Amino acid sequence: MAPKFVATILLFLPLLANIVNAQEPAIFDITKYGAKPDADISQALTTAWKEACLSNTSSRIVIPPGTWSLSQAALAGPNKSPIELQVQGTLKAPVGQLPNKDGNWITINYVNHLEISGGGVFDGQGTEGWKQNDCHKNKNCVKLPLNLSFNFINNTYIHDVTTKDSKNFHVNCISSHNVKFQRFTISAPGDSPNTDGIHLGRDSNITIIDSIISTGDDCVSIGDESTEIHIENVTCGPGHGISVGSLGSNTAEKDVVGIYVKNCTFLSTMNGVRVKTWPSAPAHLQVKDLHFEDIIMDNVSYPIIIDQEYCPHNLCNLKDPSFVKISNVFIKNIRGTSHFPEAVTMVCSRTNPCENVEIADIDLTYSGNLGPTTTKCANVKPTLVGKLNPPICANMTGAQSS
Repeated sequence: MAPKFVATILLFLPLLANIVNAQEPAIFDITKYGAKPDADISQALTTAWKEACLSNTSSRIVIPPGTWSLSQAALAGPNKSPIELQVQGTLKAPVGQLPNKDGNWITINYVNHLEISGGGVFDGQGTEGWKQNDCHKNKNCVKLPLNLSFNFINNTYIHDVTTKDSKNFHVNCISSHNVKFQRFTISAPGDSPNTDGIHLGRDSNITIIDSIISTGDDCVSIGDESTEIHIENVTCGPGHGISVGSLGSNTAEKDVVGIYVKNCTFLSTMNGVRVKTWPSAPAHLQVKDLHFEDIIMDNVSYPIIIDQEYCPHNLCNLKDPSFVKISNVFIKNIRGTSHFPEAVTMVCSRTNPCENVEIADIDLTYSGNLGPTTTKCANVKPTLVGKLNPPICANMTGAQSS
């Protein structure tokens, strides 16, 4: 090898080393901040987080393997560089009340380029809290904390972690953009009340993929002002299915546009895919561009529902119709079994009928003894394509076939 060439290589070695080192994140291990397995780690985690946010290079906060007690944590940006929270162990919430009873267990706000990973578990220890939950009948019920509350987070990747037995919703993600959940596990028994898996609202470009959601309420619930929500290869069950809404109860609500649920499986859930809006409610908004495709229903009580007369526990009346307009709905290749005879329900608003609804290749069977598989339709004239079992909207005139 020529001496000149060797000299050139030696000259660039320090530069190459600097480039490699620049790619390695700064490590903030909570044990370096006083965290111990037999004590509350909230202060250690908060201090590590604050220092990581000030880092001019990418940072990684590490919670090592083991079981750790965390009373509560409110973590906020802004952060100067990408930040990763790597949870390798199990975090346990208090069984009873949190220090700030009006807050959630772990809250992360105003962060850009966040990653949460590590294979660990966020255990909300919600069993005792569920006994207090009577919100379905008491408007002044005790406010129970969420496991993970994300607000104003952008460009975020949450993967390979589990949230378990939350006292309330497992996750909410509010006013956020470009967030991806992948290989994300949610675990709670089917009778755990109000434990929605992931609740979205005022979000854009959210992806939930390759995940398992087992809980006592909606696997995913989608609130107003949500756009470009992609849910793919998700197994849901037990739970109440994937819901758009409920919508229409607040005049400040804004449109929902672009919901894609594809290649998902529902196992013994109460509902499959559902859109629900309140009647006799003041809000005027649009829900459009909904795509429910390539879905397996396994013993699902009500596989496909559009319900514009949603009124649980008789908390409203049906005197006035829903003012929410639903349009551009595509329901394709849905197959499996229904626990009840009524496999498809499409009850739209009599003032704002559903428009441009296409239903194609449905094969849902009911094996019980309550009669044949049926559908229920009102104020909708869907375009019908391909094989349809049961016959869709057979109780109505005006359905368009092609």
